[in-house]
Amino acid sequence: MRALRTLALLPLTLLLLLAPPAFADGLYQVEVIVFRQSGEPVPASQPAPDDWAQGALPIDVGGERATALNSEAAKLKAANGYQVLLHKAWSQNLSGSASRVALSTGGEQFGHFPVEGTLSLKQARFIDVEADLWVNQFDASGLLQGSERIRQDSRLKTGELTYLDHGSLGLLIRVSPL
Repeated sequence: MRALRTLALLPLTLLLLLAPPAFADGLYQVEVIVFRQSGEPVPASQPAPDDWAQGALPIDVGGERATALNSEAAKLKAANGYQVLLHKAWSQNLSGSASRVALSTGGEQFGHFPVEGTLSLKQARFIDVEADLWVNQFDASGLLQGSERIRQDSRLKTGELTYLDHGSLGLLIRVSPL
């Protein structure tokens, strides 16, 4: 009897092993809020490197989307001890191999922006994110004087808002299917 049950389950087992993954490539909306938390800034040991984008492509202008986390961003106001530094949303294809985008905001000064960095996303059962962002300070002549850095890896659930923490910076991210 046990042998018959095992034989009956064999085709199902083979089907599951040979079937394509249930998590196929897809188009997602990615939304990121980078903010400063109250307290003393925690400077990075070195300022942002000149090759901060490390070959990552900027967000395509056609891929930019309207932000949806506006109520969350509104709560991050100075009266509550926060300052929003970057708030962007865009569409991006995700797959099993990592895709990296370069994020920046503010006026460029000698190849650097007030906020700059990369975000790498990879889709599997969950979505893996690697955030490497710099918040830069410039002197009166526009030269990079110092930086803060938030570098975090995390596993995200699709559609769920996730908070990444740093001593003086924070990052909210949500990745939702389109």
